Amino acid sequence: MMRVLQEWFQSHPLISYLLIFLFSALIYNNVFRPGKLSLVKNIFLYIFMALGSLILWVLQLDRLPIIQCLGIAVILVLAVKLRHWLEMRRGKNSTAGKEAERGPSGDTQA
Repeated sequence: MMRVLQEWFQSHPLISYLLIFLFSALIYNNVFRPGKLSLVKNIFLYIFMALGSLILWVLQLDRLPIIQCLGIAVILVLAVKLRHWLEMRRGKNSTAGKEAERGPSGDTQA
């Protein structure tokens, strides 16, 4: 299975590069993004990210499973985002339940 996938990525180098760049950008934006950057800094950031993706692409063409590893990292990032979203949702529900138990004066009803 992995061999077939690796051969397909080697026969489609442009798609391989785009996947590497896309996965790298997703991981950076969801994990390492420090906040709002200026336009010039964003341009430099994505230029350097494209150069780094080029290096990873060469390693991918040399039969290292770069795309598969980045894909697993993206899945893990999405799992953390989903868990955080569920925790926030659960927190809102428990807060609403505690407020419903309190009376108009803020005291808990017995």
